[in-house]
Amino acid sequence: MQISANPLLQEMQSLRGEIAPSIGSSIAPNLTQQVNNTTGADFGQLLSQAVGSVNGLQQTSSNLASRLDMGDTTVSLSDTVIAREKAGVAFEATVQVRNKLVEAYKEIMSMPV
Repeated sequence: MQISANPLLQEMQSLRGEIAPSIGSSIAPNLTQQVNNTTGADFGQLLSQAVGSVNGLQQTSSNLASRLDMGDTTVSLSDTVIAREKAGVAFEATVQVRNKLVEAYKEIMSMPV
């Protein structure tokens, strides 16, 4: 099972389009607050890396399971189960982060201006 970052990326881009100030809005674009980023990476890059990492874990898990099913003696059942659990935990964590982001977005959008 492979996880594609495209649907998540498309959803984030559509959300960005909704929250970006429009050209005729009364919000001045130069009144944004600067946030110091200590790592040098923006949130989109970090999220993309996290999704890529989860995808890698899923692919590794699938590869180990396939090799075990084919009778490869270099792959043990314990390694396969551990890889499957790592991939499952990483996927669940990613889903929870996504849910929290959606909740935060909905809460921000429901705030009175």
